[in-house]
Amino acid sequence: MNSMCLILFMIMFVQLVFTAPANKEDDFFVRHLEAESLGGVFVNEDHPQEIKQVQLNEIPFPRHDDIDKGHQRKVSRFVRTPTKDPESNNSLAGPADMPTCLLCVCLTGSVYCDETETEEIPILPKETSYLYARFNLIKKVTVKDFADFPTLRRIDLTGNQITEIEDKAFSQLPQLEHLSLSENRLIRLPALPAKLVILNAQHNRIKSNGIKRNAFKNLANLQFLYLGYNHLNKVPANLPQSIRVLHLQHNNISSITDSTFCKPLDASYLREQLTEIRLEENPINLAEYPNSYICLKRLPIGRPYFGRVH
Repeated sequence: MNSMCLILFMIMFVQLVFTAPANKEDDFFVRHLEAESLGGVFVNEDHPQEIKQVQLNEIPFPRHDDIDKGHQRKVSRFVRTPTKDPESNNSLAGPADMPTCLLCVCLTGSVYCDETETEEIPILPKETSYLYARFNLIKKVTVKDFADFPTLRRIDLTGNQITEIEDKAFSQLPQLEHLSLSENRLIRLPALPAKLVILNAQHNRIKSNGIKRNAFKNLANLQFLYLGYNHLNKVPANLPQSIRVLHLQHNNISSITDSTFCKPLDASYLREQLTEIRLEENPINLAEYPNSYICLKRLPIGRPYFGRVH
């Protein structure tokens, strides 16, 4: 009986083995072998996306504390950017106006750099037309500070600590019309640009020997000249005919001549443009020089007016 059961069990086991479905892994293995035997190469229908090579490009960015120390030091940051040619040496160049525009406010053609405690003229964008760098710690202006700025029309350096300006720092600016150097520590004026209209150098320490004899002679557009609160002992010579307003108050001017404003050999000469001359708080007695004003439409402001005390 036992032997019969064993025989029946063996028969059923054999049937189950031969009728079981094929294993999926075996099926894949068999198909893979068939593909290789046929010399074919297995290719996935889903093509992989193109892999772009990436390289590190160095871009110079200035630090705030480096802007005022010679414009040489820079901080480098690395920016990852895709490149088509991994062997290319091309790198991204930082914008030329970045150093100033991190420290100051840059609008179209104008740079506002007031009260930033900078000790030097900031690096300017090439398209700058108006610079306002008032109430800082600037001590010196050099030729290279304003080299190659053909559009610069106004410079305002009021309220700094400037003691020296290199002679050609401004004369190379072909469009400069308005220059303000008031409230500094200057003892002399540099050469001035030909198209200058307004010069404000009040509240300095400028002496008469710090102004060249022909400093204003060829400035055919100069209309407003403010030199009050300085150490002048005479009226600047060779003032152009275009002068309209001349402020010389609070200086050390003690005398003038008949040719200071007029032409003594030409009785018909009239200086119609010059309508305001301020000479108050100078040690000059205007009543002593009556022939010095015969060409003027208005008398200078000062003390006393021909015997009258003002």
